[in-house]
Amino acid sequence: MLVVTTNVLEGRKVTRYIGIVSGEAIMGANLFKDLFAGIRDIVGGRSAAYEEELRKAKDIAIAEMSQQAQMMGGNAVIGVDLDYETIGANGSMLMVSASGTAVVLE
Repeated sequence: MLVVTTNVLEGRKVTRYIGIVSGEAIMGANLFKDLFAGIRDIVGGRSAAYEEELRKAKDIAIAEMSQQAQMMGGNAVIGVDLDYETIGANGSMLMVSASGTAVVLE
């Protein structure tokens, strides 16, 4: 399944637009990751734990969106948009949503 953020693909022709597809992933941040991320924020640097969770959530959302496109008969998703939000009490959960247009490419 080809997944791209662009609306056109050089050298490929869209033969059919199927419709909007989406995928979501909500990941809870655990207490220890929060603690170590807080310490890292104080001393500076990147929070590898949060970066890992963010990558996992993005991969899950894209996989879910791709699966939906495939079930609808598509072989690609174009115009993909990724959105990131924190939700829950004190922003304790991370939500990633992916949406795009399922298409059939020649």
